[in-house]
Amino acid sequence: MPAHVSRPQTVVGDHKVTTAEIADDIRAHHAGHPRLRAILRVVENCGVRTRNFTRPLNAPTVSGAADIGERARAAFADALDMSERAAAAALRTAGLAARDIDAIVTTHSTGWSVPNLDVHLIARLGLRPTVRRVALTTLACPGGTHCLMRAADMVAARPGSKVLVVAAEVISSVYHHSDTGIESMIYKALFGDSAAAAVVSDTPLGPGIAIEDSFEYVLPDSVDRQRGRISPDGFHFDSTKKALTAADDALPALTEWVGTEQVDFAAIHPGSLRIIADTAAALGLDDHAARHSTDTLCDEGNLGGVSILRVIERTHAAPPADRARGVVVAFGPGFSTAALRCHWHA
Repeated sequence: MPAHVSRPQTVVGDHKVTTAEIADDIRAHHAGHPRLRAILRVVENCGVRTRNFTRPLNAPTVSGAADIGERARAAFADALDMSERAAAAALRTAGLAARDIDAIVTTHSTGWSVPNLDVHLIARLGLRPTVRRVALTTLACPGGTHCLMRAADMVAARPGSKVLVVAAEVISSVYHHSDTGIESMIYKALFGDSAAAAVVSDTPLGPGIAIEDSFEYVLPDSVDRQRGRISPDGFHFDSTKKALTAADDALPALTEWVGTEQVDFAAIHPGSLRIIADTAAALGLDDHAARHSTDTLCDEGNLGGVSILRVIERTHAAPPADRARGVVVAFGPGFSTAALRCHWHA
């Protein structure tokens, strides 16, 4: 039996920041950078027009000099607040009360807290104290897809269960002027802050995707392509030049798993314009079919583990036909791929 996903609900940070403002901030802090003109050109063409941060661009925990402790506390507090709002909205959308939830699966890679989102949300949402919990950390961009996988597994193991999925990221916490490589400069403009939630069950809670199968893949010898780093001044996200081709290198394994079955629609992680376009092409889809991913990147940026839930939410605004065949796919550090085979239930 497929696992049905209710319409996700997304909450973004309160402070909208334009790419022009990011470019001005880079100019102000790196006027003497030998590659400044190239950096600004790439930033302005990265496909992101606006993104939302939980705190203003000039806040100590964004472009300021806050240390690791202050950044960690701020990132988790903001992620928790957004998660609570997104989860409450998801419950309302699904027509459920907190007591109806049997399990919760969370993902959160920015910030640090013990206990994590799952325990905090039980108290904030009023979930039953006996709910089952899976707290996924350090997954980053594929986090939302992994949450849906684990939720589908839980529903299959315990028929009748309703599983709340929550993803949150405050990626503005990795915004550092001490990182001067071109990749780090691009990340300043690429990422946004958000949380999203949905409910997974074995019976439909409205229209949406119905998960039939899942796929996980780690590209051999690729662990160094993207990675997190902690230092006294905070969290950092590093990558090598090979990260630019990592998604393309993983696509043959993905397309082999998809096989020859026709794909009618896809929710593709908006990691970059290239990732969206190349993945769509590999699945036999055109730019129009990938528009929900492209629009997410343009309006809100790369939302990390939240991205896939946001793209699925956008898909509801212009849904595929009933029983249309789909693929959900995200890429991230590892270098890893997480994908779902699904159909649209109208």
